[in-house]
Amino acid sequence: MNCQAFASRYIEEFYQAMTAMDKVPFESFCQVMLKAYEEEKTIFVLGNGGSAATASHGMCDINKGVCLELDKKFRMISLCDNIPTITAIANDLDYSMIFVEQLKNLLSPGDILLAISGSGNSENIIKAVSYAHKSGNTVVGISGFDGGRLAEKSHIHIHIPVHDMQKVEDGQMMVLHMLMQSLRQILGLRLC
Repeated sequence: MNCQAFASRYIEEFYQAMTAMDKVPFESFCQVMLKAYEEEKTIFVLGNGGSAATASHGMCDINKGVCLELDKKFRMISLCDNIPTITAIANDLDYSMIFVEQLKNLLSPGDILLAISGSGNSENIIKAVSYAHKSGNTVVGISGFDGGRLAEKSHIHIHIPVHDMQKVEDGQMMVLHMLMQSLRQILGLRLC
């Protein structure tokens, strides 16, 4: 197969997956984010690998992309970005604890946990989600494949219905870009 044909097939498969994605949880995601904004709660976002990069990118889009013109700001923190803390916890405890231990220091009542995972089964993600549940916090999950354990453990779950890691990651980023533009529109800001 030549690269042009491959690109066309990739785009078509991604389009089909995103068209099939249930949009109802996205509405709930927007509402939870707005509530956190109004109540000045913190949104913690986390992920591994490509999902960690998406978490950081999404945090930037919300903190700067939505808030630049606003006096009141969203409060979003990526738990993927402090490498010394992550490596210390992984080395001294276990990699599965890298997010839980950070949440123990930072999570307050009413805060939101946004968990991004390709498979929905990463142990460090599931432990963080379980901790947030025990603390009474709302969990939003975004995963692909069959949704994994994250689908079962999220209060709001956005499922990217495709069994291809790169298309799942593309979908996760698209959901966060849709979130950013939706929030800007709801808050009366022009689209970037």
